[in-house]
Amino acid sequence: MSVEDGGMPGLGRPRQAYWTLMLLLSTAMYGAHSPLLALCHVNSKVPFQPSSAVLLTELTKLLLCAFPLLVGWQAWPQGATPWHQAPPFALSALFYGANNNLVISLQRYMDPSTYQVLSNLKIGSMAFFYCLWACYAAGGLQDPGNTSPGSPSAVAAGPMPLYITPLELLLFILYCLISGLSSMYTELLMKRQRLPLALQNLFLYTFGVLLNLGLHAGGSPGPGLLEGFSGWAAFVVLSQAVNGLLISAV
Repeated sequence: MSVEDGGMPGLGRPRQAYWTLMLLLSTAMYGAHSPLLALCHVNSKVPFQPSSAVLLTELTKLLLCAFPLLVGWQAWPQGATPWHQAPPFALSALFYGANNNLVISLQRYMDPSTYQVLSNLKIGSMAFFYCLWACYAAGGLQDPGNTSPGSPSAVAAGPMPLYITPLELLLFILYCLISGLSSMYTELLMKRQRLPLALQNLFLYTFGVLLNLGLHAGGSPGPGLLEGFSGWAAFVVLSQAVNGLLISAV
């Protein structure tokens, strides 16, 4: 808004800088995910259960999202809480849970550099699902708005040799499909429901904690919840939790 339009000079600059910083932080944390997981390796293996890391990440997201509401920094939405709008977020949490567990499991079969390069293929997957939705929406549903499927991440370089197995390739295709579908579904869900972002995040992360808790409890015997965790692993959990909140805000 310009001064002639009645706005204040320079009012949009801090906001633009704020969103630019958020995008840069999100891109940096996304690009650092695989190298950080590589730093957690013990004897070339991830020493903790993938479900443990995902469960702790979802729990951290839930706490970070709920804290401003609990301490009064952010007002709770007025009126009755629309609990009937919460169930669709269970499917979104299921997609993200499968996607995030696959990300850590894939580190057993390939090096961080190969993973980071190939992970950009999920942008094509997102574009494919958005095109499907656009064709479906053209048949009479309300247009959800112009959205961007995401921005490519920085490619992480690593000193270890490049390698990939046939099983890894199949899992990676599955990962790209789930990632694209989860991103498209969650964005459309959040835009179609007229709910505050904080409440939508509470729904999503609550289901995420419950689903991943069930997955961890019902999974095969292995390391305990915090067994094998190090400082790098804790940083992976925290960075992914913050990145999830940044992506939801963008």
